[in-house]
Amino acid sequence: MKKILLLAAVFSVGFTAMAQQKADEVIKVNAEKYDFGKIKQSVPVTTYFTITNTSDKPIIIENSWASCGCTTPEFSKEPIAPGATSKLKVGYNAAAMGQFTKPVNIKIAGYQQPKIVNITGEVVDAAAYDAYTKTDDYKKAEVEKAKQAKADAKAAKKAVKKGGTK
Repeated sequence: MKKILLLAAVFSVGFTAMAQQKADEVIKVNAEKYDFGKIKQSVPVTTYFTITNTSDKPIIIENSWASCGCTTPEFSKEPIAPGATSKLKVGYNAAAMGQFTKPVNIKIAGYQQPKIVNITGEVVDAAAYDAYTKTDDYKKAEVEKAKQAKADAKAAKKAVKKGGTK
């Protein structure tokens, strides 16, 4: 009987360990994707993703990485309190011409599956970029970026009131 109970305990622990814990269970990111739009070749760009701890315990970003060296995520290793936020800075070097989509992984300590966000855009030469900056599409994109920055600032201020930010 003891062997059966021991075997049952081993199986239940094994099945629990096999359950894939996902970062989505404890964090919310302000956006799944950020589109840089058209950017000038060889002019690096950056954006920030806001990560909110939706759990009732502090969490730590264990690691963040991208699929190639052209994309560089930077993150705080400080614990994020429940309800608090942290920023993930993502840079793109804009060396190669053309459309791009780059996934960025966010690994939370204690969770097996990372959260994946994406950056997208199109790298164009200087002449094409200068022509683009004179279009209505460019002006609309700049207005949208300003709105998003304002919304992010408001969300960060709200998070500070809830429990702090990193």
